[in-house]
Amino acid sequence: MLFTPHDLGSLRLPNRLVMAPMTRSRAYVEGIPSPLTALYYAQRASAGLIVTEGVQPSAAGQGYMNTPGLHTDEQVAGWREVTDAVHAAGGRIVAQIMHAGGVGHPDNTGRLPVAPSAVRLGEQIFTPTGPKDTPVAVELSTEEVDATVGDFAAAARRAVDAGFDGVELHGANGYLIHQFLSQNANLRDDRYGGSVEGRIRFAVETAKAVVDEIGPSRVGIRLSPLNGAQGLVEEDAHEVYPALVSALAGLDLVYLHLLATGTELDARIRDLWPNTLIVNDPAATDPGAAAAERLRWGADLVALGKSFLANPDLPLRLRVGAPLNEPDLSTAFGGDHRGYTDYPTLALHPAGA
Repeated sequence: MLFTPHDLGSLRLPNRLVMAPMTRSRAYVEGIPSPLTALYYAQRASAGLIVTEGVQPSAAGQGYMNTPGLHTDEQVAGWREVTDAVHAAGGRIVAQIMHAGGVGHPDNTGRLPVAPSAVRLGEQIFTPTGPKDTPVAVELSTEEVDATVGDFAAAARRAVDAGFDGVELHGANGYLIHQFLSQNANLRDDRYGGSVEGRIRFAVETAKAVVDEIGPSRVGIRLSPLNGAQGLVEEDAHEVYPALVSALAGLDLVYLHLLATGTELDARIRDLWPNTLIVNDPAATDPGAAAAERLRWGADLVALGKSFLANPDLPLRLRVGAPLNEPDLSTAFGGDHRGYTDYPTLALHPAGA
């Protein structure tokens, strides 16, 4: 079943394997992807779908060093080289739009991070001079929240202009959309806080604005209930996420990308979500077996991260039962081609196949 096609909006995916988004921190300082980025993604074009690393929708959305953006013409031109390379190799690629929210540092961006509330998120963040404590974030005003919704929509339009097949809203892993959902990161008393309805409002309004801009068949969202990234607390996740998923289903987004919780909440979300469900299982140790099991469970597509990082030809390796390269995590973030575009394929080592 891993190698049967799947229709995702207007896209015909040749297999059920999705390359999960992975920050690689190799963009130029101006947030422009480099030529190496085009090669990196084109090498992995045999994935059913590629989801890029997180791409900031505005300067205020950046958290980490050397991450790419989609808010200037130069960034759009850089991404056009990436999408052209992926499409020339026969692939399909969507941009993950990621606002880091309160996860950032002035040494990386020249400004304090902004968030739903003036709290300190996470513990430390890497900067040009080494790891540093994250500062207390600046609380977004109601007007600034509205403007940030607009930033997501503008970035989605730029993504389409750059040749992407769609976008994925990053509502997971402790970043801005996720922060609005959380009880300890969102202490607001305006319409974006308080009740479950208030805390899901930013996610829903952002998704609607992006749908209005580029159409629902080009929009997905990633969620990670209960994962506690950046120190977020979600004691009422079993109320928040069914409400959120139901609201998003009403917008007819083309997919939901779920970081599996390993609880009954996964099945509840599957029941509520009418369109394509992508599942990423962080607890999996055997990627091929875990992917097949998730498809039997009810996922439509399965996302894999480190396996795609180290294996540009992962679908072929899984199909023929070839051994997998092990990822070198010391080269995961930043640097040059090493640990980025130099992982061997079966064609380079046929004897190993």
